[in-house]
Amino acid sequence: MNLTLRQVVYGVHESASEDVIKMARAFLATILCSAFGLIGMGGVTLAGTIGRYDCTIVASTRYPVGDRNEHDVISFQYACTGVDGVFQEAVVTAISVVELDNEKGNFWASLSLHRSPDGFANEQLLEGAGDIVLEDDQAVGVEAYGKTSFKFASGTLECLTDKTVNFKAKPAGFGKFKLEFTD
Repeated sequence: MNLTLRQVVYGVHESASEDVIKMARAFLATILCSAFGLIGMGGVTLAGTIGRYDCTIVASTRYPVGDRNEHDVISFQYACTGVDGVFQEAVVTAISVVELDNEKGNFWASLSLHRSPDGFANEQLLEGAGDIVLEDDQAVGVEAYGKTSFKFASGTLECLTDKTVNFKAKPAGFGKFKLEFTD
């Protein structure tokens, strides 16, 4: 028996049994809910994460402040390779300056230059904090988080122009970390 969508939804076909109409409505409801659920899940995934990088620290210098033990200023440079989102196939070079008091860090400044095959962006730190991650009393990396702003962007990265975003960094082995940008 062939029924139109209208006949199924409104049950207006006189030769269709009540059971057929109920089954057709249930099937239609299942299909619609599944479609909307998939659309919603895709939107949540895309809306939160802007992109991710795998990063390596290339140089670092520690400057003791001198007022107490383990109060230092650290300057470090890093380079990253984009792994997904708008940063897929992009690279970034950056320099950051952090005040470190024992294992707690407070970012003073950071500037990053992002380059993709067809785009460019520069990013400036607004605020950030971090902690040294210790395993067996050995520093294995840094967990950091904060807000940053893209001051200029062009080409495939133009969607970042004047955008303020959140960032998180997590250790990924000695001298390495993963960097994620989210809305």
